[in-house]
Amino acid sequence: MRPPILIGSEIYRHSTYGAKHPLAIPRVSAALDLIRAMGWLDPARYVDGPVATPEQLARFHDPAYVRAVQEAEATRHVADEVRDRHNIGRNGNPVIAEIFRRPATACGSTLKAVELLREPGVVHSPAGGTHHGRPDRASGFCYFNDPVLGILAFLDAGIAPVYYVDLDAHHGDGVEDAFRGDARVLTVSVHEAGRWPHSGTRGDRGGGNARNLPVPPGFNDSELAAIVEHALVPLGRALKPAAIVLQCGADGLADDPQSRLDLSNGAVWAAVASLALLAPRVLVLGGGGYNPWSVARCWSGIWAVLDGRDPAVPLTPEAGTVLRGLRWIHSRARSAPERWFTTLADPPNTGPVRGEVAELIEEVMLP
Repeated sequence: MRPPILIGSEIYRHSTYGAKHPLAIPRVSAALDLIRAMGWLDPARYVDGPVATPEQLARFHDPAYVRAVQEAEATRHVADEVRDRHNIGRNGNPVIAEIFRRPATACGSTLKAVELLREPGVVHSPAGGTHHGRPDRASGFCYFNDPVLGILAFLDAGIAPVYYVDLDAHHGDGVEDAFRGDARVLTVSVHEAGRWPHSGTRGDRGGGNARNLPVPPGFNDSELAAIVEHALVPLGRALKPAAIVLQCGADGLADDPQSRLDLSNGAVWAAVASLALLAPRVLVLGGGGYNPWSVARCWSGIWAVLDGRDPAVPLTPEAGTVLRGLRWIHSRARSAPERWFTTLADPPNTGPVRGEVAELIEEVMLP
């Protein structure tokens, strides 16, 4: 199998959802800078993500909606009826300067990844993972849905079945609904119970081809390891997927402000290492994550794992400079622990596997 490929773009470096928005922080650019600073990137294995065309986006999205997003970028304005119809310019989905190009680049990157994965291999596209996007409206900071477009591209190429695993703190609702009842795709979401979008409840199988594990607050490394070992890996082995798509939102980490989960990045790295063995084609995406240090450290570590490296090695001086150069206007940043600036690996957060988590595992493994 060829070495892993990393897809990124410079569009994210200066693009922001607004100073007060959770996505005001650097994420993809910070992860890419950290990967390079660690000396982990062969330029020959880096691909600049293309912008998806309206025609490519229309494989899943309503063409009228795609045009509305394009128009919003051109004019920096949306009419009231467009705002109401397509959820643009409200509910956390602001009209930003790159409202079309930024999410279209994430989609183009995912589609490029699938193109590269016509043959067996591994591709990491941290800008992807916009799993809330709906066919005709923005949702949850997601204007388009790149995981859906990527899975559709696999299916269109005759690459099936596809195993989609979502580790974001928020339910992967847009992806689950897009493939509801499609036996060629199995979607599994591990997310915080009771958190927006308040779907993916216990026992919900999304038309038969979905599994949901809504985990309790305080979800720890040992509990994620148990879910991987006793649910995610067995489900994948039973499916025998031709491709696996991993959504690796970093908002389930203990240092993230948008969830009450308590994972270390090491637990996510271990999950990726195990799940990446389940299929000949592996597409690893980003997702949520609202602390620039925890996101950059997590996603750069994922690349290390995929590339056969130990992410827990000491930082290079250049990597330390990258981490100390990040900024975050948030109360947590005022009392930031030194490890945010001096290490990649979080301290492990092991603990008991609570009965509620054990019951979730048993339930999702039932026929």
